[in-house]
Amino acid sequence: MEQWNSWLDQEFWLNVAIVVVASALIYSVLRTLVSTLHKRLKAWSKGQDGSWPNFLAAVIGRTSRSLLLAFSLLLALRLPELPDGWQSALSHTWFVALALQVALWVDSGVRLWSRSLLMSKNGGHYNPVMTTIISIMVLIVVWSVMLLSILANLGVDITALVASLGVGGIAVALAVQTVLSDVFASLSIGVDKPFEIGDFVVFGEVAGTIEHIGLKTTRIRSLSGEQVVCANADLLRQVVHNYKRMDTRRIVFKFGINYDTPSDKVRQVAEAVGDIVRATPKARFDRAHFLGFDESQLTFEVVYIVLTSDYNQYMDIQQEINLQLLDALRDLDVRFALPRRDLRLVGERTPVIKVAGMPQQVDDSDPRDDQRLPRFS
Repeated sequence: MEQWNSWLDQEFWLNVAIVVVASALIYSVLRTLVSTLHKRLKAWSKGQDGSWPNFLAAVIGRTSRSLLLAFSLLLALRLPELPDGWQSALSHTWFVALALQVALWVDSGVRLWSRSLLMSKNGGHYNPVMTTIISIMVLIVVWSVMLLSILANLGVDITALVASLGVGGIAVALAVQTVLSDVFASLSIGVDKPFEIGDFVVFGEVAGTIEHIGLKTTRIRSLSGEQVVCANADLLRQVVHNYKRMDTRRIVFKFGINYDTPSDKVRQVAEAVGDIVRATPKARFDRAHFLGFDESQLTFEVVYIVLTSDYNQYMDIQQEINLQLLDALRDLDVRFALPRRDLRLVGERTPVIKVAGMPQQVDDSDPRDDQRLPRFS
């Protein structure tokens, strides 16, 4: 009977009515504020997809209506007089609602950040695998911290839970250490950026273009056409030559001319080479010198800089220099050196080789017949 009297108590129903009306008003105000702020930020970021107002608008748009209603109800429950037990429960509920909403905002921000990097026009500057891994790790940390904080706030002892998670994590890490080494190598590639998709690299016996940087492997399209798959950890242990990052090429080449060339023409050859390189587009002359005396030639060394990283353009430039060098040496009446061997017989006659069916001529001009060499047939 007393219970029914409490339910029929006018003060109780008055408090209920106050809470309901206050919750509705507070919810309407909060909803209007969030909607107005979202629209204003959207208007400021019109035509600017990557701007911070657009980012904030997307994060605020993730505000949960259920949590707004919970906030409104919690605020309204502060108006009437409540027992101490209710006040304690409300304080815990406040923290739970706030933690959930903050986690939702951070989740939305991280997802928007990773999506903007992957879909941006300059997406080639970012490793999509690294971006995805970092976003997943951040989300795991955010939601884990949120859940542990809620449990701790509700009075649950999370020490044993954290210790169990730590031991389990160590066991899993030992079981998949090879995979984890490749995953961390992928993160290292994404952060340090020794190479990116589209770069031409050379390491060991492999030369090709980076096609894909994955979670465990990197795929390279080699010059011969096949795809080379290399583990990320193994790839970082090697010396990698990245030719895409090369702005210029320093070219050194040599050629030789005949020993019979006069010294004045040797000087003219060096000057002609310099003029040829200077007149070639995308080539900067460095030096051309008569280097030294080799076994069968007078050797020149030429150094110039190619003002492009493209290998095909470098070959075009070298070909043009070679062709003009041929013409210049013909104009100077200078010959390229050819390998030559001089054989001299001292005190002996030249051997006579007899070929079957051919008349033989014997040179009897040498009076030393006793030293004449035998004939070969």
